[in-house]
Amino acid sequence: MSVWAAVLAAGLGCYLLKLAGLSVPTSVLDRPVVARVADLIPVALLAALIAVQVVATSHGTLTLDARAAALAFAVLLLWRRAPFLVVVFGAAGFAALLRLLG
Repeated sequence: MSVWAAVLAAGLGCYLLKLAGLSVPTSVLDRPVVARVADLIPVALLAALIAVQVVATSHGTLTLDARAAALAFAVLLLWRRAPFLVVVFGAAGFAALLRLLG
């Protein structure tokens, strides 16, 4: 299978998945449980992506580096109710500073 065939197959699969989501009746979507789950899924996915990116694996072992400290700094900024851009740029700058220092 060539790369382009895989790209086209993945694109078609994504389109069909989106079409399946759009074809769900509104009576199902109006249920409180469905609405609550739909509100919580993006948060869970984002937390999972952050966890995978922060805790890097190196030869089968978990490695904590500047990314983990930057995540802790971002949590501190969020706890202090800093604006989103301040959190993102602050954590990136903190990670860059830690990497610069050693």
